[in-house]
Amino acid sequence: MYILLNKIYRGIIPMAEHKITLDEFNVLAEYERNLGDTAKDFLRMSDSDYAAVTASLINKGYLADNTITDAGRIVLEPYKVSRAIFMAAGMGSRMVPLTYVVPKPLVVVREKRIIETILDAVIEAGIEEIYLIRGYMGEAFNMLKEKYPMIRLIDNPYYNSANNISSAYVIRDMMAQAYVIESDLVLYNPRIIRKYEYSTNYLGRKTDYTDDWCFKVNEGFVKELLVGGNDVYHMYGISFWNAEDAAKMSVDIATVFEAEDGKQKYWDEVSMRDCKSHYNIMVKPVYEGDIVEIDSFKELQEIDSRYCIG
Repeated sequence: MYILLNKIYRGIIPMAEHKITLDEFNVLAEYERNLGDTAKDFLRMSDSDYAAVTASLINKGYLADNTITDAGRIVLEPYKVSRAIFMAAGMGSRMVPLTYVVPKPLVVVREKRIIETILDAVIEAGIEEIYLIRGYMGEAFNMLKEKYPMIRLIDNPYYNSANNISSAYVIRDMMAQAYVIESDLVLYNPRIIRKYEYSTNYLGRKTDYTDDWCFKVNEGFVKELLVGGNDVYHMYGISFWNAEDAAKMSVDIATVFEAEDGKQKYWDEVSMRDCKSHYNIMVKPVYEGDIVEIDSFKELQEIDSRYCIG
């Protein structure tokens, strides 16, 4: 059994068929981190749906006495997150003049650096293998090593001449069972980051309209990547890649990056535009207040009054 699970986990055997449903997985993952009593509210499940899912998990032997069983932990093992990779190479030009003196992820918002809001959540989830891809003012990130000595810093030599696809190109062989995280997001709900993930997914918040990056969704899966749209999911730059999709991305990122116009693309376009037919990406829903993307100095001033002058 353990040999089989290890092969699935490493991507030797594709996990084509799940032993548990998405709802069962979500509830079981909450019980694994001892948050089962609050799972229903966190997952936005109805009383009847939650009761049905927990009854199924009990019947399968994955829950007992309001606690996850050894069998439940074993069934979760193939879904375990191996590492978190932070993309932090860009300048953050829309945050000028602040980013003339500090990279955007290191900007302090309400007494905490932007990147630390997610770093702390990653560590709380028990993910110990952490990488940070740096470029602009790269040495500034050395300060993080004091609080987070486990971070491994990787230099992106292309950051000044290419878009963020260059960071994905640098780490393209490291994405199996990994979170890939844009480092300029302020995370207010740390429970979004988990030790386990069901399938390849992107964070998205349902909205009537946004002028930002978003996707059209059908039955929980990304169908089209857009910039602005109605009745869409606002896209946030936190994604998870299972071993099977990561293996494909390793090839596809290189192909797109090395193409004539590839270096000026955003890395998200690889899986949702250029090589869209290779992937079936789930949307992991988040809600108002869970996470904030600060795109400009003006938006920073609205969130943190210390940056207001006069």
